[in-house]
Amino acid sequence: MGSNQVVKIDVRLIVATHRDLADEVRKKAFREDLYFRLLGLPIKVPPLRQRSNDIILLAKFFADEFAKENKIDKISISSEAQKKLMKYPFPGNVRELRAIMELATVMSDAGIIEEDHINFNSATTLSDMMMEETTLKEYTNRIIQHFLQKYDNNVLLVAEKLDIGKSTIYRMLKNEEI
Repeated sequence: MGSNQVVKIDVRLIVATHRDLADEVRKKAFREDLYFRLLGLPIKVPPLRQRSNDIILLAKFFADEFAKENKIDKISISSEAQKKLMKYPFPGNVRELRAIMELATVMSDAGIIEEDHINFNSATTLSDMMMEETTLKEYTNRIIQHFLQKYDNNVLLVAEKLDIGKSTIYRMLKNEEI
């Protein structure tokens, strides 16, 4: 392209986007010729929050990888830490999980990542959550979960801040809704 001489090359190009490129071409927001040059085998990977079975598998992989890179003994993840990971929506997707696990690996001290070693980015706002369509019950659960994390699982304080009954939060915790 752009030359009169043929130059043979052998490359593999992988392109990632969060947009539907075919739709972008129809809207004239993406060049059609480039779209067809890139078109190959489209692979749609849903966000991590829709692949909850992958969270613990990836968390263990990232912790092991980071420990190996930094010559740290093999590390495990406590069941409480795993539960905390499973409840989080991961707006930053796999990259966020990787960063969380690197920090947790450094913070752990006895070869095990505990719940308090798992720290989520407080910059994630509730407005990020509003970008996806979900039920009111799920929004409510996420809001309560957010405030529980923010206030170190202090149910009384969260109930006061959200102006809801503490029994509501205790029931949701008991039923593992949050």
